[in-house]
Amino acid sequence: MGKITGFMEFERIEEGYKPVGERVKNYKEFVIGLDEAQAKVQGARCMDCGTPFCNNGCPVNNIIPDFNELVFQGDWKNAIDVLHSTNNFQSSRAAFALHSVKLLAP
Repeated sequence: MGKITGFMEFERIEEGYKPVGERVKNYKEFVIGLDEAQAKVQGARCMDCGTPFCNNGCPVNNIIPDFNELVFQGDWKNAIDVLHSTNNFQSSRAAFALHSVKLLAP
């Protein structure tokens, strides 16, 4: 899972948000996501905890440790396949997954 010491080595990175004045003009995504390098670092923070409580806390039943490992490895095709394997929220699954991970990870 990720990097064994990644949780201690890498700080948690918060996603940004577009200014409210810009967000109220449309219904487009307002979260400024992480770039690929930042996502890999955050994937490295996933611990091999033995009892992944993040799975129980995920509102769409994503297999978060497996997803994080694949993101850490840069295997985006299989990462999205893992997300597709657990639910059918095609358009918003990644946003849910990243939000869940962010809420559940210290």
